[in-house]
Amino acid sequence: MSRTYFGTDGIRGEANRFPMTAEVAMKVGMAAGVAFRRGDHRHRVVIGKDTRLSGYMIENALVAGFTAAGMDVFLLGPVPTPAVAMLTTSMRSDIGVMISASHNPFRDNGIKLFGPDGYKLSDDIEASIESLIEKDLTAHMAAASALGRANRVEGVLDRYVEFAKRTLPAGMSLEGLRIVVDCANGAAYKAAPAALWELGAEVIAIGVDPDGFNINRDCGSTHTDTLCRKVHETRSDIGIALDGDADRVLIVDEHAKLVDGDQIMAVISEYWNAKSRLTGGGVVATVMSNLGLERFLHDQGLELARTQVGDRYVVEHMRSHGFNLGGEKSGHMVMSDFSTTGDGLIAALQVLSVIKQADRPVSEVCHKFEPVPQILKNVRYEGDAPLDDNRVVEAIDDGRSRLGEAGRLVIRPSGTEPLIRVMAEGDDEHLVHQVVDDIVGVITQVAA
Repeated sequence: MSRTYFGTDGIRGEANRFPMTAEVAMKVGMAAGVAFRRGDHRHRVVIGKDTRLSGYMIENALVAGFTAAGMDVFLLGPVPTPAVAMLTTSMRSDIGVMISASHNPFRDNGIKLFGPDGYKLSDDIEASIESLIEKDLTAHMAAASALGRANRVEGVLDRYVEFAKRTLPAGMSLEGLRIVVDCANGAAYKAAPAALWELGAEVIAIGVDPDGFNINRDCGSTHTDTLCRKVHETRSDIGIALDGDADRVLIVDEHAKLVDGDQIMAVISEYWNAKSRLTGGGVVATVMSNLGLERFLHDQGLELARTQVGDRYVVEHMRSHGFNLGGEKSGHMVMSDFSTTGDGLIAALQVLSVIKQADRPVSEVCHKFEPVPQILKNVRYEGDAPLDDNRVVEAIDDGRSRLGEAGRLVIRPSGTEPLIRVMAEGDDEHLVHQVVDDIVGVITQVAA
């Protein structure tokens, strides 16, 4: 069946516009409540959110839906997405919900669902919920005496902070490190600075004044200029940039140079491999990760397994093939020894652990390989994506032939916008530019 509501990462859209309306959110609560109502026990759901103004509307609508389906609701307030995943399992909930549009601006919002095991839902389960959303569920709603109750949970952040701190080696302190952390005015605005300070670091926190409108605005992992300036201004050892729901992280070294997700995966994989902690024989990443990472891992006798874009697909491959480290160039880092989803704070702590034990500057520790020149351009289109047109197919085949085995070409439609993303990489930067421009030109002509 076609997907009307769910995209690559739950349901997402502009707040108060379809599908991100109170009506749809209530139907999602009812449908998910029915789908996960198994057995005669009192069913429960935990709901977290980031700091967007529309979170209040979506939260209350979800509560109405879940309680109507007979589920008890536990409200966590503003917490990182990985905290919701962790608390779903630790509180023995039947389902977990995060209200967030991640790195998007405040006007957008989203609904991410987790199963009782703390993992994001599969395509099949999402499809079953979609089918229920469109049905009349009156007959499946709870009797008046069996309606769910709503409760607000206290001490949630303390539980998550302690959980994150315990991922470091026993007794490790971050004393002596001056850290700038940019929380994107988002879900981790309290948890991240607290965890770093309690571990002994000198913490300079920015992006910690959410007002409902400023989440991800000129801050966080999608806008790192502010963090770079603050690291330079304060002569800090490292900068950490989270996104709105804190499931991704990017790093800035002491020279205010950006360290992306590929370099972070290289740092952690090398360290874990040396400690015999890395499982699966390598790392799982997406087709967008740089060829330089693949060559770096190959030189260490490790594999780079690639999936389609989306941290959910990275996690699925990790689970089915025994890997414990995966991620995306954009900063999603999944470490299954600790978490069931991307966790920006825990990933940052793993890098900080390597830095402390190496006792060397971040610029040395976190620069593991020279990225291969990589060019990405987007082409907007209307109607269906014109990737099956013979002219486009020929242009793509010609591009692959010109790049040869020393390069890569990835053409894919965006999962959230009417865009075709054209990415090429190879050692010859001029050739890479030519290949991308030629393909973009043909797609633009066909889409016109």
